[in-house]
Amino acid sequence: MRMQGEQRIARPPAAVWAALNDPDILKGCIPGCETLEKLSDTAFQAAAAVRVGPVQARFKGKITLSDMEPPHRYRISGEGQGGAAGFVRGGADVRLEPVDGATCLHYTVDATVGGKLAQMGGRVVDQAARQMADTFFSNLNVALTEPQAAAPAVPAATRLLPVPMWIALAIAMAVFALYLVGLP
Repeated sequence: MRMQGEQRIARPPAAVWAALNDPDILKGCIPGCETLEKLSDTAFQAAAAVRVGPVQARFKGKITLSDMEPPHRYRISGEGQGGAAGFVRGGADVRLEPVDGATCLHYTVDATVGGKLAQMGGRVVDQAARQMADTFFSNLNVALTEPQAAAPAVPAATRLLPVPMWIALAIAMAVFALYLVGLP
């Protein structure tokens, strides 16, 4: 599966970058996200529960960051295991661009699915993945424009992941969720 897109986030890049470094905000924005754990400066693991139609699964994934150029771009690679549902492997390239006081986040995701997930219709999976990504970006916009809707900010010293990781994690979790639950 290949998915490309861009999302306009109604805040300047510095604010987007800060929000993407706030674990409380991000966890609230990522559909189905249960846990996030930093293993090293460039390796993380996460778990997400996803349900699309009659299919329900819990994916556990490992994510690696590379080609980081804060606050402009990065590459995320990862894989997720969903038990009987199958697996997902892939990566995403993410780029932040300032646009008229806002931020345009560009992304390209390439993923491979195996197991029961691979037996599902690709169009259904693609649609579910796009919907999950749209939900994440919508939640992020709300969190950034309506601070009272977001969890309290976490001091910089206690933040777990770098900004690019959060964007990558959101996209990766969207891809995992789409493949896990989006298949009829």
